[in-house]
Amino acid sequence: MEYKNDNLEELLQYIDPAQCSYQEWCGIGMALKDAGYPVSVWDAWSARDGVRYHAGECAKKWHSFNGSDTPVTAGTIVHMAIESGYQPHREHGSGQALDWNDEINADYVVTSPEQTTALPIKEPENWNPAEQISRYIETLFEANDNVGYVTECWQNSDGKYLPTAGCWDRTAGQLLADLQRYHGDLGAVFGDTNPECGAWIRFNPLDGRGAKNENVTEYRYALVESDAIPVEQQNGIMHDLKLPIAALVYSGGKSLHAIVRVDAGSYDEYRKRVEFLYSVCDKNGLKVDRQNRNPSRLSRMPGVIRKGRKQFLIETNTGFASWAEWKDYVESITDDLPDFESMAEAWEHLPELAPPLIEGVLRKGHKMLIAGPSKAGKSYALIEMCIAIAEGRKWLGWQCAKGRVLYVNLELDRASCLHRFRDVYDSMKIPPQNIGSIDIWNLRGVTEPMDKLAPKLIRRAKKGSYIAVIIDPIYKVITGDENSADQMAHFCNQFDKVCTELGCAVIYCHHHSKGMQGGKRSMDRASGSGVFARDPDALLDMIELDLTEDIVKQQQNREACRICEQHLAMCAPNALNNAPQDDMLNRNAAVQLCHDNMTNEQYQALAAALRTSDSYVSQMSAWRIEGTLREFPKFPPVNVWFRYPLHEIDMIGVLKDLQSDVELTTQQRASKNGHKRQSQIAKAKAADKSAELLNTFDTCAMNGSMSVQDMAEYLGCSRDTVERRVKKCNELVLNDGMITRK
Repeated sequence: MEYKNDNLEELLQYIDPAQCSYQEWCGIGMALKDAGYPVSVWDAWSARDGVRYHAGECAKKWHSFNGSDTPVTAGTIVHMAIESGYQPHREHGSGQALDWNDEINADYVVTSPEQTTALPIKEPENWNPAEQISRYIETLFEANDNVGYVTECWQNSDGKYLPTAGCWDRTAGQLLADLQRYHGDLGAVFGDTNPECGAWIRFNPLDGRGAKNENVTEYRYALVESDAIPVEQQNGIMHDLKLPIAALVYSGGKSLHAIVRVDAGSYDEYRKRVEFLYSVCDKNGLKVDRQNRNPSRLSRMPGVIRKGRKQFLIETNTGFASWAEWKDYVESITDDLPDFESMAEAWEHLPELAPPLIEGVLRKGHKMLIAGPSKAGKSYALIEMCIAIAEGRKWLGWQCAKGRVLYVNLELDRASCLHRFRDVYDSMKIPPQNIGSIDIWNLRGVTEPMDKLAPKLIRRAKKGSYIAVIIDPIYKVITGDENSADQMAHFCNQFDKVCTELGCAVIYCHHHSKGMQGGKRSMDRASGSGVFARDPDALLDMIELDLTEDIVKQQQNREACRICEQHLAMCAPNALNNAPQDDMLNRNAAVQLCHDNMTNEQYQALAAALRTSDSYVSQMSAWRIEGTLREFPKFPPVNVWFRYPLHEIDMIGVLKDLQSDVELTTQQRASKNGHKRQSQIAKAKAADKSAELLNTFDTCAMNGSMSVQDMAEYLGCSRDTVERRVKKCNELVLNDGMITRK
């Protein structure tokens, strides 16, 4: 966000120093000094905290702010002000306040000259000039408001009649009383008018000392005038927009004069509201004369004659009653959000559920996150999924719908990515019959944050008819701080846009947070804000299983027996056919059978294959996949082997009784590998407590911080306990009752 350094004092009005932590208080001082402000500004703001303020403390601290390579800047104050209610007025493509000629960014299109119903302008049947001006004054002014008006004019060199400065020394009450006293004689009250030019009146109250902008006492109304289309269409558009019109006057010429309520509290707010009003009118075909934007502007006075036509009051108090109601209305009907839906109407005609993309796990058009630590082979798992979707095969035991898939590669260079797909296809032993259903978008080195990437992805993929878009990995495109709930909510919303615009599922992967995962639920292990776990419709979490030496030997035995059987089938098929079945299940017996029935050359080839197999098995890893699903029942954990480059389900059940680190008790983790000393147990307990703190912080923190009280309530312990634990945690910091990350 862009900001102006000369506006920081205004932003400080939104920030309560009594609600700031010591760290935030110092940050504001650093930002002010970095922006060139004097210490007096910081001191005056700090004095609003009557409890903690001490005279001279700001000046003393100020001298210690000597700058750094990563200084605290004015953006800190802008961010804190926004969190406290400040709403920056944006121009198209920036964060600056709207200027007179700027355009608002939203559409706000309700109608148009072609769509509107033209509303005729009807002259009053009984012409009563005094009644016209009286009703106008009674509608717009309080009795003690000074009213500005002009009945005299002069002619310029082009022959155009222009108003003089006019009068401003009488109140609305006095003018109304004089109209009664002089029996409705406008000339006696306001002065005689020139029927060639009519008369004018100012719609905002004045201070009685002049008729300029600085003499306006309240910014109640703005003038909307347009002469680009017929007055009947002007009238139709004004009613279509339901402008909060206090008085609508026919000018006697080519335009209507709508006196619109803006209810501004200051001149600056008036400017911004008028600009919003004019922009909305322009977008709906009512091209407004922007010379009328000043609060002291003259409008046409009803009840007088202009070039043979009456200037008259058409109506009063039409449209919405206030600016706030009208603005809410305009934003609500142009926000592109769906209307409310009655459950009673939908009850008997429920829509069809989206069909499954991955049977029992994910529906088409929904979102899925795969989370896991490094070395879990997450990218290979996603490539396997691409192939399963393209070919309509099973992925890790789940049947996939068949269709086109886009793989967004953010991490690998192009050659490595393409070779991986080829290697996985070959290892899966699937003929590439539908290889044309897989598209790859290689973005390594040229990627952008997701909020900028999503529109480009949508535009390029519109014609692809994809049923799934797979993004690997998301840390490359994260927009904002991954520990900030609101920023990550905005980031995850980009996936919703892709799903909605393309009508496809979005599947993405993310890494686990650092440190021990003990004590964390599967949905809380992904790094960053808890939004990651709660946003997707399906979350698959991968945790590594700790292979025992016996299981490794068992797998080496199985692989060795399989290799021996292959070699015997080629070199000595009769020996294989006559071999006892038990011999082919025991490595030593199978190897001896090969030795007895093969030539030396054949046996040496077998020995080399066995050495390669042993090395390959020793590098295998085992993983347990747990799911958190929104649309389907929870499935039992799935155990898989990662045999490079494939994940294969453990069909035999070798892995079902193994425990991962996250499933071990504190004592089990401490005693693993034979460490049973009390110091190891204490260390394991500390790791659990630290993981619990980080999990709670990532789940509950708002805008990167969390109070000690909130942490204590979440964990069910005392504030003192939380403070002690936070001080021992290497990743968290405690300042003035607030917890933040280092």
